[in-house]
Amino acid sequence: MSRWLPVIVAVPALCAAVVFSGTAFGDEAPPLRAGVFAVDASPPVGSPLAYDPTKGTVHPLSCKGVVLIGEGTPVVLCALDWIGVGNDGQREFRAKLAEAAGTTVERVEVHTLHQHDAPVCDFSTDRLLAEYGINREFYDSDLARDVIARTAAAVKKAVAEAKPVTHLGLGRAEIEKVASNRRILGPDGKVEHVRYTACKDPAVRALPEGVIDPSLRMVSLWAGDKPVVAISYYATHPQSYYRTGLANPDFPGIARDQRQKATGVPHIHFNGAGGNIGAGKYNDGAPENRQVLADRVADGMSKAWAATVKTPIAAADLGWETVRVSLPPAPHLDEKALLAIVADKAKPIRERGTAASELVWLRRCHDGATIDVSCLRLGKARVLHLPGELFVEYQLAAQELRPDLFVATAAYGDYGPGYIGTAEAYPQGGYETSPHASLVAPEVEPVLMDAIKRLLRD
Repeated sequence: MSRWLPVIVAVPALCAAVVFSGTAFGDEAPPLRAGVFAVDASPPVGSPLAYDPTKGTVHPLSCKGVVLIGEGTPVVLCALDWIGVGNDGQREFRAKLAEAAGTTVERVEVHTLHQHDAPVCDFSTDRLLAEYGINREFYDSDLARDVIARTAAAVKKAVAEAKPVTHLGLGRAEIEKVASNRRILGPDGKVEHVRYTACKDPAVRALPEGVIDPSLRMVSLWAGDKPVVAISYYATHPQSYYRTGLANPDFPGIARDQRQKATGVPHIHFNGAGGNIGAGKYNDGAPENRQVLADRVADGMSKAWAATVKTPIAAADLGWETVRVSLPPAPHLDEKALLAIVADKAKPIRERGTAASELVWLRRCHDGATIDVSCLRLGKARVLHLPGELFVEYQLAAQELRPDLFVATAAYGDYGPGYIGTAEAYPQGGYETSPHASLVAPEVEPVLMDAIKRLLRD
């Protein structure tokens, strides 16, 4: 933490500003600087979304973020309105942004919000499928590389135009009637119902919310009294309804854009550990619910903004740490069997595509590849950056580890492992921990929790 002391000095126009100085008057601490970036990430007509070809775009998708420049090389945080970016898609995306920012790959994070009427990026699986004559059914790598290139150019500009910030803002508010746990256990302790993000069964919707994190957390940076950027974190699957062929950022993206329009402040939103969280208790899939849910999230964002407490910040208050982890592959994954499915032209094409993504992940694990788990330090805030469709229990455990700090979580980083449950969740059954959904073994929990504990120790 910074040991610089605040000194109040007189400035023109009958106002005062807080600047940081060392023990000698006039020896000012270097300021933290921030630059924001945003590009359109909408797909063209005909380009594959996660499940269907694109027919059009009803609300633009965005790729946006912030570059933080303090002590050490820059940090880049990027949030994308796609369902996922995995394997070599992650590697290439982060590498290009790192090059643009003049930093290392370890200090770049690319996360998705996980909308379903949106593209997916995985260069590794796309290459494997192309070897068997499957092209563009699931991935539009040309689009992905175009978005990467335009984002890199925007990052480079953000670095050049980064402005000093003087204060860190931290706010929190509960969001009502949005999140609910998808996994409802029966008397035997097994999953009895999976309450998906659109649930048409009124009896299942009537069941309790279950374990969630109701709070939206907001980090903001300020130049004096002028807000520079707002960054929010909230854990839930973002689906209201999908399979429309019409690209859109669904209710969290709509809420984010509403707030940006209302405040004039660039707003970046990250999905927290929402792997087992959705809106199913409050959403029967009716199209009008999209705006209802968006308004509820936007209201939470507004309340977190109003509750923001500002404290002075300097370059020394920015910290970054990365832990590399090896996630254990799911025991059901078999390389020979998966390759046979990929090569079998008689199999349904989606089954072959799923097998290809599983094979890529398994080979990656066998090759000893690691995944970066990172933590951003900004004053009293700690922001964890984690892979996959992570269960909310990881987010809640992280907060319990450091109740003295403002702990936020961004999940949906590397999409390669799919769902990441807790150890006790796997024997309970349910969709999220089933084969094809989760590509990691139950032993993943101690691996990730050890990394989280190491990152939050200071």
